[in-house]
Amino acid sequence: MAAWDLSVTVEDLGSDAPPVTLSVDSGLHVGGVILKLVEKTQIKRDWSDHALWWEQKQRWLLRTAWTLDKYGIHADARLVFMPQHKPLRLGLPNGITLRLRACFSSSVFQTVMGICRMLNIRHPEELSLLQPVEEKKKKKDKNSAEEIYDLTEVPLSSASRPCLYNGMPAHFADSPQMEAIYKMLSVTQPPPAPEVIAKQYRAASVVDKAHIHGRWLDSSRCLLQQGIQENSRLWLRFKYFAFYDMEPKYDVVRLTQLYEQARWAILLEDIDCTEEEMMLFGALQYHISKVSQSEPQMLSSSAAMDDLESALQSLEVKMEGESSSASEMLENMTAPELNDYLKIFRPKRMTLKGYKQYWFKFQDTSISYFKSKEESIGEPIQQINLKGCEVAPDVNVTAQKFLIRLLIPAPEGMNEVYLRCENEQQYAQWMAGCRLASKGKSLADSSFQSEIQSIRSFLAMQKTSSGTHGNAPANDESINTHSLVSPRYHKKYKAKQLTPRILDAYQNVAQLSLTDAVMRFLQIWQALPDFGLSYVVVRFKGSRKDEVLGIGPNRLIRIDLAVGDVVKTWRYNNMKQWNVNWDIRQVAIEFEGNINIAFACVTADCKIVHEFIGGYIFMSTRSRAKSDTLNEELFHKLTGGHEAL
Repeated sequence: MAAWDLSVTVEDLGSDAPPVTLSVDSGLHVGGVILKLVEKTQIKRDWSDHALWWEQKQRWLLRTAWTLDKYGIHADARLVFMPQHKPLRLGLPNGITLRLRACFSSSVFQTVMGICRMLNIRHPEELSLLQPVEEKKKKKDKNSAEEIYDLTEVPLSSASRPCLYNGMPAHFADSPQMEAIYKMLSVTQPPPAPEVIAKQYRAASVVDKAHIHGRWLDSSRCLLQQGIQENSRLWLRFKYFAFYDMEPKYDVVRLTQLYEQARWAILLEDIDCTEEEMMLFGALQYHISKVSQSEPQMLSSSAAMDDLESALQSLEVKMEGESSSASEMLENMTAPELNDYLKIFRPKRMTLKGYKQYWFKFQDTSISYFKSKEESIGEPIQQINLKGCEVAPDVNVTAQKFLIRLLIPAPEGMNEVYLRCENEQQYAQWMAGCRLASKGKSLADSSFQSEIQSIRSFLAMQKTSSGTHGNAPANDESINTHSLVSPRYHKKYKAKQLTPRILDAYQNVAQLSLTDAVMRFLQIWQALPDFGLSYVVVRFKGSRKDEVLGIGPNRLIRIDLAVGDVVKTWRYNNMKQWNVNWDIRQVAIEFEGNINIAFACVTADCKIVHEFIGGYIFMSTRSRAKSDTLNEELFHKLTGGHEAL
């Protein structure tokens, strides 16, 4: 074969150095090119992390056995020889910036796995990287450089779980400085000053939120293919709001970072909540900050003790299962019911009719209602099957308002129904029943009582205790209440006015341990109606105006931009298939009942929508039996699009 010249830029020689010219032929494999290159540079060092990057084609030449001919490389190819792992500035949910070595040659999905392995975060499939939103910078802030914590010296391991030492990965136990960084990752940050909150970027509308969600990186392609350079700044965030197997014992960093992301979502009004809920979030933040200063961090215990503990637990469950008597089994077989007078309201546009009272009957997974108790022997006015429905609370304890909002699946979308309960007791029972029924469980399920109990404790937390302030100082000077609530309340109330309200709510959480308080904060956040929604501005086929598509963990919603109302809801479990026409960048989805929708994306690439839908379907396939091994191939099949094929 005829020899020809191939010029390769070697990054390590510096930006001014001329490219190295090699004499090659088309039958030479990539490994041979690298060998010639290393010999010619005459630099003695470890080159094992280096690889060739083909600039025009924007791809790495990682298959070293392939020949230049097979790759289609000719004399005009611009190749760069550089390390595959480079430093990256990574902003974490808690506001800390780390400088660490990330992989620039594998897919973003694998890069995130490597980062999470280093930081000891389990289930990395729930996180991803996005381009940051710039903060509002004032002229006088120019000099204040942010502090960056350096982890570039940490060796990159390929083990699926880091080796733990004293409850933290071994590489963090090397020096006091590294230990301090791990503490910053695993301990919640103190409440931010009100000025810091005001300086952060706040999405003013659902369209602004859609622009942020358009910044997610493509999981199937590498960083370099997406224009990310060495020392670029990126954010690591939870992307899929389907948190699997949260175990405070192992998930110290994961739990802390998730709490920080939830807290900032509330402080920056990314998610709406009522004033009462905001006071409760404020009280929990105050409590968490107070306890985390005095209590040692939620460190994980030794693996051997955990194994013993889980073995004992499963033995306990087995023993319990075997000891149930015949009478108990009979009792479980006779399915319990709930019967009571409730009020019902079906919100439709242009109606002013209020709530009507009926006699309700809850059996298995459905609710039936009758004109009165006496007529409950006959046919019901309507029977509502709750399986697969969505249940959201709408409660204000002080105003004695106990509403259950139900979104019932229907062929053309979702039908909305409100049930109004008279008191806490009734609300706790019916809400627990609705939650179980939505998952396909009946009232006979063993978790019914514990569900009632958790709803009751949630209501108790919202009660304000008038009179004594228990162990909380009546006018605590150390608490700047504007640090605990979003800017809307800074304008509405002075800090002095907020203090008694937050301390009132604090009474109900003051006894919680650090872990329980963080878990409770996350539970209340997850119960908010808009929880887990990511937005994209789209143009539906046949429509002349832009609308917003909300993508949730279990559903898609269509929002009318003019009114801000949810027009339609479609659930993933009614979805037959979804396709993307990559040429015209259009997403088409088919649901059961011959319902087809199609739309083009305005604020994001349609790959982002495709990845969200596929990603959530992937999240729902995870199970206990396979929880240690991540089915990466399935993730790429569901999210990769035409590149995966």
